[in-house]
Amino acid sequence: MRNTLEETRKTGRRTRTSHAQVVDELGKAIVAGTYPVGSILPGDTELAQRFKVSRTVLRETMKTLAAKGMVVAKARVGTRVTGKNLWNMFDSEIIAWHFDNGVTEEFLLQLYDIRLAVEPFAAGLVAERANAEDIETLRALALDMAASGHTADSLALADLRFHLAIAEASHNPFMRTLGSLIEAALVGMFRMSTPSTENGFANIADTHMHIVDAIVSGDSLAARRSMELVILDGRHHVHEAFAARGSETVIVSISTEI
Repeated sequence: MRNTLEETRKTGRRTRTSHAQVVDELGKAIVAGTYPVGSILPGDTELAQRFKVSRTVLRETMKTLAAKGMVVAKARVGTRVTGKNLWNMFDSEIIAWHFDNGVTEEFLLQLYDIRLAVEPFAAGLVAERANAEDIETLRALALDMAASGHTADSLALADLRFHLAIAEASHNPFMRTLGSLIEAALVGMFRMSTPSTENGFANIADTHMHIVDAIVSGDSLAARRSMELVILDGRHHVHEAFAARGSETVIVSISTEI
């Protein structure tokens, strides 16, 4: 899976270029509301002095943010922050910036809404299209979730690998573009929760193996339903985690390797 948050953690955030650093800082500031919707970003002179970069770097930065739908440049006006409805919420960096700023229960549940809309159908496709190699991979990944000694982070990674493998095994390239949403939802859920032995995740291997069993039998409807139950269970854990914390906003880092 290309362009997932996992890859962002492993590469871009370790050896960022000046361009990437400025994009990251301005992107986070826009998401945080430091530069609210409709506001004009500081001019090149101020930004160049603040970030110690050239005007060329700033031009590339603005092109990157514009490609994400976050800003629009207008002659004799400046670069304006666009409405959130124009932002590309499938972009892995935009999702990461929301987590860096602190996510609400509503935001995480919205991620689960998208997962419910897409992943059960993807599982159904896998039941129809999976080859022997796909099935072997999925079975091994489901079994890995049952391994002893998992922490919340390692279990989140095992879970992530399974769901990304489902997207791959659907043999539909559009499904693969949802990797960053899947990762954000899973990492957010696990990092807000206690280790699996304490929060009801102990049966996670079984619920995911049910998906594999349905795929093996070629039962598309059962695969869809099994995936739906897995996602609904995760959604329930998100709700429980926020209720336990008694807070509307939680900082959940997804910028370090899990």
